[in-house]
Amino acid sequence: MEGKKQINFVEANLEELENKSLYVIREAAAQFKNIGILWSMGKDATTMLWMIRKAFLGKIPFTVLHVDTGHKFKEMYAMRDRYAKEWGLKLVVEQAEFVEDPDKHRERCGEIKANALRAAIQKHKFDAIFVGIRRDEHVLRTKERFFSPRDKEFKWDYKEQPVEMWGLLNNTLEEGEHMRIHPLLDWNELDLWRYIKKENIPINELYLSKGGYRYRSLGCVPCTRPVPSEAKDVDEIIAELRTTEFSERSGRLSAREQTEVMQKLRALGYF
Repeated sequence: MEGKKQINFVEANLEELENKSLYVIREAAAQFKNIGILWSMGKDATTMLWMIRKAFLGKIPFTVLHVDTGHKFKEMYAMRDRYAKEWGLKLVVEQAEFVEDPDKHRERCGEIKANALRAAIQKHKFDAIFVGIRRDEHVLRTKERFFSPRDKEFKWDYKEQPVEMWGLLNNTLEEGEHMRIHPLLDWNELDLWRYIKKENIPINELYLSKGGYRYRSLGCVPCTRPVPSEAKDVDEIIAELRTTEFSERSGRLSAREQTEVMQKLRALGYF
């Protein structure tokens, strides 16, 4: 009986989270004229793409943007190309500055991505961008909202955000500004994997254990390391996350994971 109650609670929680995310997606579509979707081929961004397809009857009516540093895993490029074709995505790939030396790239990874994202938003004149971040990923994301404005300099001022009542957007953008939209903001890592299982969402094979290690978070090759794990499928990942003591981003080596560095990157327009 207790097991059934737990299953019912999980299902109800996923349904509530999904409904909120779909509402945010549709509200954004009604408010903005030129929306982009930032896709990293990671679990969060791919789940967000899946939901956008669900919100619009299997179609994605927005430009999908991949900011490419040239240092992604080959498995990520393969996934991008496969699902861009299978899902009929309007995919735009913008090349970031390529820094060949892995150590130098790792030191500048956040800055490189931020600069490339700024250029892409200006080039394509996006007035809004869907981003698959979650509050539980990093302490600096706890102040984020579903609709988070960036000014003309791409800066984010958490003290001067528009009122967001019951998930409704008060669109106060001025010319040259844009909105970051976060449909997955209230989700946590375990919620996400349970939803991936429920919906049978495609995932990158790097998330599954090989030789006792797997990736929990995907970034550039020089900035990312696998963590110890025996989880070889989604069910085993879910079971592992119920007891793990390691943070989701413990495999990230980039300096941008440090709180003080993340603060500085906010000023560059990093999300």
